[in-house]
Amino acid sequence: MASHDAAVKKPVTSSRRLKQTAFPHSPEVLLLVDVINPLDFPTAQDILPSAMEAAKAIAKLKARHTRRGMSCIYANDNYGTWHSEFRDILAECCKLEGPRGEMALLLSPGPEDLVILKPQHSAFHSTPLQHLLTKMKAKKLIIVGLAADMCVMLTATDARMLGYDVWVPKDCTAAESVLRKDNALQQLEGVFKCSVRAAHRKRS
Repeated sequence: MASHDAAVKKPVTSSRRLKQTAFPHSPEVLLLVDVINPLDFPTAQDILPSAMEAAKAIAKLKARHTRRGMSCIYANDNYGTWHSEFRDILAECCKLEGPRGEMALLLSPGPEDLVILKPQHSAFHSTPLQHLLTKMKAKKLIIVGLAADMCVMLTATDARMLGYDVWVPKDCTAAESVLRKDNALQQLEGVFKCSVRAAHRKRS
């Protein structure tokens, strides 16, 4: 009969030690909302073309600002997969065919980027986002992603109510129609005093 001591499982040890991560100091933060996205809903075809264009603009903006040392935070929906982590969602989205997979590959976070999962529309709701931003001493947020009239808008309005300066580049967002996107951006600019100027100049 095996002894009690022999039956006790030894703790699993890792070859990599867990080390405390220092918070970067970043007065401006690029907040990417739901950019790793399977776009798996009945009207997804309506947003897909503009989402791909927005993804390209976001990638350019991110590259430009990370060269200046700006921190990036991905605030991503968990899509109801409560047992998954962000890496699981990223891996599944990268496998998708067509623009959905292309978007995930184009906007995959880098090793220095921070990632949080959100259960609801706003990136501030039931997440550690505000804690992270406070530790980072952030004052201004650049909010990009999907969709302009839902998760981006609600994240931006929460950010304004918390006292942050907010820029929502209109070419770095998408919605299911031009009207819905324009209405959301007008609301953000006129009522909540967010900047909505484009991140990139259009070629003539």
